[in-house]
Amino acid sequence: MTNRLRTEVEKEQLESELIVEEKPAKEIPENFLTKFLTKGFITTDEATRALPFVLYLAFLGMIYIANRHLAEKNIRDIDKLTKEVHELNWEYKVNQADLAYKSTLSEVAKRVDTLGIKEALQPAQKITVQEDADQ
Repeated sequence: MTNRLRTEVEKEQLESELIVEEKPAKEIPENFLTKFLTKGFITTDEATRALPFVLYLAFLGMIYIANRHLAEKNIRDIDKLTKEVHELNWEYKVNQADLAYKSTLSEVAKRVDTLGIKEALQPAQKITVQEDADQ
């Protein structure tokens, strides 16, 4: 008589081995990106040697961006000043027209009438003084 428990356990182990199937590992396709990342396309030594150049390019990029921001700020300031000049030009023209209107003879007469000054009806006369030769 054999041990019945032992044979059942062995059968269960065989069945569990049969049930578990290992999935084959997926093969990674060979392209530039996988070669670059997995096969060490750039070594540490090469990266260390290229670091100054990469920093130089980053510095040039920052200068380029800062220059662009400065140029756009200057353009905005120029537009703002141009609008202000146009507004001041229109204000000057309005004030000049108002002054021309207020300096007309009829407007001046209306304004000085309140002070008691009236417009002269007779033309101005020239006064001449003759000096005596005796003195």
